[in-house]
Amino acid sequence: MKTLFKTAAIVLLGLVAVRCGGAEPLQLTLQQAHETALRNHPLISVADLKALASQQVYKEARSGFFPTISANAVAVGVGGSNTRLTAIGALNNPSVFDRQAEGLLVSQLITDFGHTANLVGSAKLQAEAAVNNAQATREQILLAVDGAFYSAQQAQALVRVARQTVVARQTFLDQVAALATNKLRSELDVSFARVNFADARLLLSKAQNDLDAASAQLSNLLGLRTVVNYKLLEEPLPAEVSTNVYDFIQRALRFRPDLLSLRNQQDASLRLARAERDARLPSVSAVGSAGVSPIHDSALPDNYAAGGVVVNVPIFAGGLYVARQKEAELQAQAAGEGLRDLEDNVIRDVRISWLNAQNAFDRYRITGQLLDNARQSYDLAQARYKQGISSIVEFNQAELNLISAEITLASTQYEYLIQRSALNFQTGSLR
Repeated sequence: MKTLFKTAAIVLLGLVAVRCGGAEPLQLTLQQAHETALRNHPLISVADLKALASQQVYKEARSGFFPTISANAVAVGVGGSNTRLTAIGALNNPSVFDRQAEGLLVSQLITDFGHTANLVGSAKLQAEAAVNNAQATREQILLAVDGAFYSAQQAQALVRVARQTVVARQTFLDQVAALATNKLRSELDVSFARVNFADARLLLSKAQNDLDAASAQLSNLLGLRTVVNYKLLEEPLPAEVSTNVYDFIQRALRFRPDLLSLRNQQDASLRLARAERDARLPSVSAVGSAGVSPIHDSALPDNYAAGGVVVNVPIFAGGLYVARQKEAELQAQAAGEGLRDLEDNVIRDVRISWLNAQNAFDRYRITGQLLDNARQSYDLAQARYKQGISSIVEFNQAELNLISAEITLASTQYEYLIQRSALNFQTGSLR
């Protein structure tokens, strides 16, 4: 029976080694994980492309300040020498002659009393909102990367604890079995040792599965199609969180990209409302045209040129401009209320993240003390059991307390790192 358990332990550890790969795994720091995710994750590409598209909308609006130049080519053949009028929908029409002509038409806006300027300002603010949305997407991905990175590190730490537990319990089982063979321990002790060894194997199996799942999640966030089992390098543990939560709140209200984006959208709606108001004002443009006519009636010259100023005064459009202005004003009011709601939620989320980070650090510090006490209790229980002055039940309980403390320490350490990352995200400091 002893040989059977030895064989099982060796096979199990061999399978773990095969799953982890024979070669040394690639090393990965958190900074490298950030850079890889920012470079590969498709959602970041989507956000960046939308930001670039919004820049083109801004350029479209700005084009209203520049002249428009178009080339024209006309060839006309008339039905008779006395053709003078045509029904083309205009009140008057120039004389129609046989001709072929080419020329340029130039139009330049002189002023529309702020209509185009406000359209440009609105488009620029929308472009800035898209840029801030892209930054918000980056920070969301980085938050997910941090969570996956620290979860994988936690799983690696638990695998190490589980492997050490399997080896220690296998050794203990061998020792107890040998003592029982020599009638120095009872079969009950051997039975307890076998149960503990089987429990350690279950712990190792679950820890390895959790590690594989965490590696799959991390690889996905890094934009990889295959799972890579990295050796994750430890990050220095940040200092305890400041006790002044208001500093974190003010930082969040100033730097959160989603807040900045909503402020941009509110300002853009206000500028659009002004643009729609100004659409009811006159617009003044300069128009010029020049060209040549190589084929023409003898009554026409060989070239032509004309210029003038066009004033367009909107008089009635069925309430179109007023409705557009009111729509933009209502959109601005809605954006303002949405901004106020988001600010309230940000303040709440910052407070909760701050509390969670403080609690996680306290639990990590207390767990360190717990581990020291559990290790001392284990050493004492082991010595008492070897001397035969205590039962295996007492020793098993001390060992369980030690393993639980080691697992809890690993969990609280990486939980604190995750909560600090969440706090940085809530304050707009995750870069």
